[in-house]
Amino acid sequence: MTVVLEDVGTITATWTDPTGTVWQLSDTSDDVGWFTTAGPAGWDATTYEIVTDPLPRGGESVRFVRAKPGRIVWPLYVFGDTHLEYVQRRRTIKKALMMTVHRRLTGTLRVSRPDSSAREIDCMYESGLEGEAGEGWLWSKSAITLFCPDGYWRDVTAVTETRSYIPGSDYLNPFPQVSNSLALGETVLNNPGDVDAWPTWTITGPITAVSATNVTTGYQFTLTYGLLAGEQITITTVQPTVRGPAGQNLASALDWPDAYLWSLIPGDNDVIFNVSGGTAGTQVQLTYHPRYEGA
Repeated sequence: MTVVLEDVGTITATWTDPTGTVWQLSDTSDDVGWFTTAGPAGWDATTYEIVTDPLPRGGESVRFVRAKPGRIVWPLYVFGDTHLEYVQRRRTIKKALMMTVHRRLTGTLRVSRPDSSAREIDCMYESGLEGEAGEGWLWSKSAITLFCPDGYWRDVTAVTETRSYIPGSDYLNPFPQVSNSLALGETVLNNPGDVDAWPTWTITGPITAVSATNVTTGYQFTLTYGLLAGEQITITTVQPTVRGPAGQNLASALDWPDAYLWSLIPGDNDVIFNVSGGTAGTQVQLTYHPRYEGA
């Protein structure tokens, strides 16, 4: 079967269900049994809520701007040479999509371009597979609505930045060092995305404390906790958590109320990492996915 996908063009689209199984959405071969037709909608820029306050002399002031969740309408054609073949294919892809609501877990829609770049977004099935009159014997054409809690797409390739302590000679040798504090680096981190990227931190001991400052935005945090060599703390920022070597909650080790688990704004970010109690093996690592307005 040869199909011209006018709107989709030369993209490759896949759906990954909550179990991790990957399903092709743009393969038009007879073996698959379904494909994306022309007309996906809602897969570009997200929508925003602008909250304002009226001004006494007229007009309004903007109190805040909030990105809203996304809704993508993805047209899918399912077919079969026989009724039973069609039914089996329809049930298969329907289960892969609706598993998200049954398990209350997101799946992932990925769109790849001819230059090998790819972006993805987490989604849950919302509607579209109810069935239409006149369909259901050898084919069906569904406009599937996918609810995206985060309206932004992300790069499938993570950016990882690592700063490690490299032992050097002590200029006071054989006398004691003045301080065991050290800077792992004053550096520039670039976020190529359209919006803020929220990093995950992995801090490897030995340390007694670590601080991270985003000079560009003015935000910082300090974590005071002793780690032995090889032990790790993981900090997530998009939904703030701090987990110790045994998975314990270490949020109380942050310097509240001044701590802010900051993001990387689009473009260059001047960043400073400092640790105390560090030696060979001490390491601070950031991993983040650039986020974009659209696929």
